[in-house]
Amino acid sequence: MTETVVLKLGGSVITDKSGECAIDHARLREIAKELAAQRETALVLVHGAGSCGHPEARRYRINDGLIDDNIPGVYETHTAVSSLNAAVVDALRDAGVEAIGIHPLDLGLAEDGRLVSFETRHIAEMTEHGIVPVLHGDVVMDRLRGSCIVSGDQLVTRLAAALASRRVGLATDVAGVLQNGAVVPRIDRSTVESLDIGGSGNTDVTGGMRGKLAELLALADAGIDSHIFHVSKIGRFLDGTDHSGTMITAKE
Repeated sequence: MTETVVLKLGGSVITDKSGECAIDHARLREIAKELAAQRETALVLVHGAGSCGHPEARRYRINDGLIDDNIPGVYETHTAVSSLNAAVVDALRDAGVEAIGIHPLDLGLAEDGRLVSFETRHIAEMTEHGIVPVLHGDVVMDRLRGSCIVSGDQLVTRLAAALASRRVGLATDVAGVLQNGAVVPRIDRSTVESLDIGGSGNTDVTGGMRGKLAELLALADAGIDSHIFHVSKIGRFLDGTDHSGTMITAKE
């Protein structure tokens, strides 16, 4: 079985998070060209919602649970993130990548904000046949709250563990996790609390960088390291020639 790489595109990479569903189609085309050049890589792609979904989820208070007046927010939020997913898939297919969009709302169930059921066997089968599944942060049904937002970062950890991936990358709009303007090369549980890390500067209902690190440290606890790097390094991450950025790992 070919090793599967799990790659996440940050929402801020492919959208303008200060607007509302402002998709960066030019950036998507650039990324698609990079991925098309790595067709021999078995790849699962996850992308954040960026400005397509976060505003709707915040407006309808999706993470607070469902009550009568916010039920339409499930549709509105899912529609917004699905439109971004369609744009990502279109860009990939235009570049020659056999990409297919997969919506977590259709196959995931959460409890108090955490996935408790998420089918991945068909995703593994897709990668075996050269298909690139493209998943995204989404609203899902929640057994306690009614609904919640499952971030792309939570999906990354779930997928990497289920697919036994040893290569996990998160492409962002910065060079890695920054502290005083410099990249932190390595983070584990013994060092993370010493970092001055805030949430997202724009509308983000998934916890920003601190939420991302919490997910990746849980993945590291399971023995799977990950890298956070600038989006311009995607090609070199996939071919294994560049490990710059920040590595999230278990404590030695």
